[in-house]
Amino acid sequence: MPLDLATLLDPAHTAVLTMELQRGVVGEGGAIRELADVVAAHGVVDRAVDVVRAARAAGAHVVHCTAEFRSDRAGSRDNSPLLHALAKGAPGPLAGSPDADVVAELGPEPSDLISPRNHGLTPFPGTGLDQLLRNIGAHTVVATGVSLNVGVTGLVMVAVDLGYDVVVVTDAVAAMPWEYGEAVLEHTIAPLATRLTSGEVIATWARLQRR
Repeated sequence: MPLDLATLLDPAHTAVLTMELQRGVVGEGGAIRELADVVAAHGVVDRAVDVVRAARAAGAHVVHCTAEFRSDRAGSRDNSPLLHALAKGAPGPLAGSPDADVVAELGPEPSDLISPRNHGLTPFPGTGLDQLLRNIGAHTVVATGVSLNVGVTGLVMVAVDLGYDVVVVTDAVAAMPWEYGEAVLEHTIAPLATRLTSGEVIATWARLQRR
C-alpha cells in the first residue's frame, strides 16, 4: 500500500525535532570536531533549516532538543565511555553559554519550543519532551540532527516505543564517518521509521498548503 505522506505529515499533529544542532556541537566550537566537519561537508544544517522553515510555514511545530551542562557537571553522570571522554575533554555546551544555543540559522523563532537535557545521550528519558509533544497534540515526529551513531538512533527507538510515528530526514542527519550513517539508515532506521529526504518532506507540506 502506498505510504500516505499527507496523513503521516499532517502539520496539525507533526513536530520537527532538531537534535543537538547547537553551536557547541556542530558549530565552530564543536566538541567532536570530526562530527562537526562531516555535518558541514554534507550540508546537514542547511537541510535541517529548510525543513524547519517549511514546518513553520505549514503550521507544524518545531522543537529543539538540546544538551547543556553545568561547568561542574553537577546533575550529570559520565556513565559511558562517550560521556566520560566528552567530560574529560570539555564540560560540553554550558547552560546559558553561546555554545548551548541552537545554530543561528535555525533561530529559534518565537514559535519554536526548546527541550533541554543535562544528562544521558538521547532526548526523551529524564526530560519533559514526551509530555511537551503530547500537550501540543503531536503524534508524528520528524527527526533531524546528530548523530546517527547514538543520539538520533536513540531518539527514533524511544519515540517508537512511546507510540509516535517517526520520520527521519535522511539528508538532515549525520554520523561519523558519513558512510556509517548511511548504513545505519539502511539497516537500523529503515525497520523503525519512514525515511524521507528534506525535499520529500517539504514537497508534502507544499501540496497540503495548496489544497
